[in-house]
Amino acid sequence: MVVTLPPSLLSQYERFSLYNSPYRAHDEGRAIDLYPGTLRDGRTSAAPSPVSGTVIETRTVRAPPKPYAPEHDHLILLECDGPGDVAGMTARVLHVEPSVDAGDRVDRGDSLGALVRAGFFAPWVDNHLHVGFRAPDRDPYRASGSLPIDLGIDVRPLAWNGTGTVVETGDTYAVLDAPAHPDPDETFVGVRADVGAPSGEERRFDAGGVLDGGLPHYDGGGLLGRGRSVADGDSVSLNGDRLGVVDGRAIAWDDVTVTANGEPITGLSLFCARDADFGAKLICPDRSFAVGDRVDVAVRGGPSCGR
Repeated sequence: MVVTLPPSLLSQYERFSLYNSPYRAHDEGRAIDLYPGTLRDGRTSAAPSPVSGTVIETRTVRAPPKPYAPEHDHLILLECDGPGDVAGMTARVLHVEPSVDAGDRVDRGDSLGALVRAGFFAPWVDNHLHVGFRAPDRDPYRASGSLPIDLGIDVRPLAWNGTGTVVETGDTYAVLDAPAHPDPDETFVGVRADVGAPSGEERRFDAGGVLDGGLPHYDGGGLLGRGRSVADGDSVSLNGDRLGVVDGRAIAWDDVTVTANGEPITGLSLFCARDADFGAKLICPDRSFAVGDRVDVAVRGGPSCGR
């Protein structure tokens, strides 16, 4: 069984990702991270509920120890009555300090509390809600075991030649101005991949999709909106640089290295967004970039895809 998330659920958020996580709860796209918009001072704090329904329980859970994060996170369980396919499901929401209690009724978009940065977060990850869905007779406390998620929207794939100018930096990341969102707030976009036959001799440009995941710093990624002709074992590439192969709903990354101006970095953070600030996000805790730097990104180490 697959749960399809309707536009009314996803449109509350500026960004989302199914695969950009190191945790097993996201395997095969079985959880989604939902990123709300930011406040004017740059902070993200509000946690709009993705669903309507009744709060079953809230509880505090332990998080991995990190020097920059509290040792506890929070779990909110909701009995859903909508929207769409999620009706009748149990929703699991993490990374929100709850302002709701068991028995409270919430509508989609109501605040569940304040977003928190617990030890589940890598330092470059923005605040978000982690959400999974499962049948009401399934154990709601296990981290893994939620249903696979499909998207009830089309995500527009954006071609990107690997170049861009730095427009934002942090201690562990840099954001480029490309690919630029062509229609902010109206549609979700992501970085386009090309998919070809395993031999690499045939490049089926019409079979591409949108890349999702941490390349290659997390074990694998996903290909959203993939063409019907895509099959297991097909190669996935970006600008002729092979990234990995299709493996069910996921991409198994090759042993590759992402470079910026010829030097290795940790990787690329790949996600879907509808905000005007969309652009390639470089994960680079060991490299420093400045706003205005011109950057050329490439992927090296995998088998050739013809570049």
